[in-house]
Amino acid sequence: MKHSALEMTLLLDYYGELLTEKQKTCFDLYYNQDLSLGEIAEEAGISRQGVHDSLARAEAALLELEQKLGCVARAKRQQQALQTICRAAGALEAFPQARELARTILTAAEDMKE
Repeated sequence: MKHSALEMTLLLDYYGELLTEKQKTCFDLYYNQDLSLGEIAEEAGISRQGVHDSLARAEAALLELEQKLGCVARAKRQQQALQTICRAAGALEAFPQARELARTILTAAEDMKE
């Protein structure tokens, strides 16, 4: 609960299936639905402390998975590299002899985005 909601949501997207059902539910309600600990506790039928502990364990597990596997970091690097490729191909389009090559590169880049 010290990390940004975006960071935590990305981690949940990549590794969420490795959490327990209770952890996933609490995590989703806290980070995606923006419910308070008290609201989650009421909905789940557990104490606020139970919700806090569940979230803390889920965060720790997700952060450990990212540290070991690095899927989110790799995806970010790939996105940045793809943006660089697109900018370079866009610059190539200015040269008539490279226009077709630039379009081929941009088409391939668009395919990678999907």
